[in-house]
Amino acid sequence: MGDFFSFRLMVTPVVIRIVFLIGLVFIVVSALVILVGGDYAWQRLLGILYLLFGPMLWRVCCEIFLLLFHISEVLTDIRDYAQQESS
Repeated sequence: MGDFFSFRLMVTPVVIRIVFLIGLVFIVVSALVILVGGDYAWQRLLGILYLLFGPMLWRVCCEIFLLLFHISEVLTDIRDYAQQESS
């Protein structure tokens, strides 16, 4: 609990994973609505493209944010190791 209040424990990666799942559901549902409700061929094509590429692009965006937190964790490990070696 001390790590939580001293901001050594990151909760944002968990939040990003939850936001990813919510966004994924939204992307799939909206792509299906566009696909089924499209009156024209270009709307159906747009729905298919949105269904195929939307989740991938959303995943990449979320992974970029997670990568930032992973870099922070690795840098913290390096700092802790350097402090132990200098002691």
